[in-house]
Amino acid sequence: MTDGAIAEPLDLVRLSLDERIYVKMRGDRELKGRLHAYDQHMNLVLSDVDETITVVDVNEETFEERIRTVKRSHEMMFVRGDGVILVSPPGRT
Repeated sequence: MTDGAIAEPLDLVRLSLDERIYVKMRGDRELKGRLHAYDQHMNLVLSDVDETITVVDVNEETFEERIRTVKRSHEMMFVRGDGVILVSPPGRT
């Protein structure tokens, strides 16, 4: 196998080391950050992370839903693999 070949799903993650990736998490959370490390459980270590959380507020009287987003930045983050739904590598041109 050559260094840039993809033979297994985790090879795609390996090729994204030290690149900015997109991670969709359970609980309507999205992360964009630089991938430093990962393991077979999809535990991830990310730096320069932009986190976006989508929150649905429900008015208890009218049952009207209001959707808002909360954005936060983190210098470094450990992401537990059981919360990961999707990992997208950077775009290749």
